[in-house]
Amino acid sequence: MNPSDPLLEALRRHRLVDENQLELARRRAELQRLPLHRAVVDLGFAGEAETYRAAAEAFGLEFVVLDGVVVARPVLDRVPAHLALEHHFAPLALDEGLLTAAFAEPPALAELGRLRLLLGLRVRARLCGPAALREFVRRHYGLGADTIQRLRPERGAAGVVAAAGESVFDVKGADAPDDATIVHFVDQILSEALRLEATDIHLEPFAGAVKLRYRIDGLLQDVPVPEGLRAHYTALVSRLKVMAELDITERRLAHDGRIAMSRGGAQYDLRVSIIPTAHGETVCLRVLGRDRLQLDLSHLGMEPEQRIIMEELAGLPQGLALITGPTGSGKTTTLYALLAGARDGRRKIVTIEDPVEYKLDGVSQIQTRAELGLDFASGLRSVLRHDPDVILIGEIRD
Repeated sequence: MNPSDPLLEALRRHRLVDENQLELARRRAELQRLPLHRAVVDLGFAGEAETYRAAAEAFGLEFVVLDGVVVARPVLDRVPAHLALEHHFAPLALDEGLLTAAFAEPPALAELGRLRLLLGLRVRARLCGPAALREFVRRHYGLGADTIQRLRPERGAAGVVAAAGESVFDVKGADAPDDATIVHFVDQILSEALRLEATDIHLEPFAGAVKLRYRIDGLLQDVPVPEGLRAHYTALVSRLKVMAELDITERRLAHDGRIAMSRGGAQYDLRVSIIPTAHGETVCLRVLGRDRLQLDLSHLGMEPEQRIIMEELAGLPQGLALITGPTGSGKTTTLYALLAGARDGRRKIVTIEDPVEYKLDGVSQIQTRAELGLDFASGLRSVLRHDPDVILIGEIRD
């Protein structure tokens, strides 16, 4: 390493790394052909913001923080999304033919020259860092905009094609070959939902657009999606059907299914509901984290006196408890917590559910199969002949 390198001097001056870490970062940078400051961040020696601030100083650029920045629509319309994605920059402001843009990495003069020709604008470069740029793109161009850009437009309505697609999720039953880009886009939707701790994912097609919404803390929140997603919506739904082992050719009837998947050691179940509408199939995914199920009433946020009453009710030899509430309010979690408390080894406990959301040791759980004649009514008749002490009926919609 050249001791007079401005970047090295900036990293030392800001005391972000010691000499041993610098040497490790240099080796990583050479091995993977990365900028040195990027290697420092990837190795976890320093955070992105402070490292890229030092890099901006070394390269004679201004560092910008993109958190909370909202760019005017005319500026975004003037810069095609594919250019911003291909050249890894965020358009920030446009003033008399001068575009201020924040780049993920310090741009070369040749790259700025190409952008000037492509845009017909002079470009004033700033530095922001790759993670900050990704978040900017998600907010302004939509979740997965970089992925959708890689899809060829003519393949959009063709559905799933035979290409090797590998998901970052371990999904049971999703062995059919899918388009790799669609697989990645679905992964982005699911990953973002898990990051935000959403309980439901809604995908809704309309005449010229697709709406993506997450239910977070009981409220639906819009998630920006990239332009052009409508052309690929059929392939997106087909991917979800493959994951849920549903018939991808049937688009006239409602579908219900389930996706069992894991990521990073955590286990998740997705309840899949697909309904045909005038503009295509609308999809709702209920996110169930197996590892996050609270089986203790004391962890559900009840007042002490309420919890005591619930525990007393669960211990009664007979009676009926009816639990109601809006979507995502915790009905199933409360029922499972009550069942967990009722497992004293002296009572026969049977459930009838659609679907069985969580597995409980010591409880006989029945999955309804309406197509085979096993619905809640027939299941209840059979359970009553099975000498039960406690019965849980998953729903009484009808």
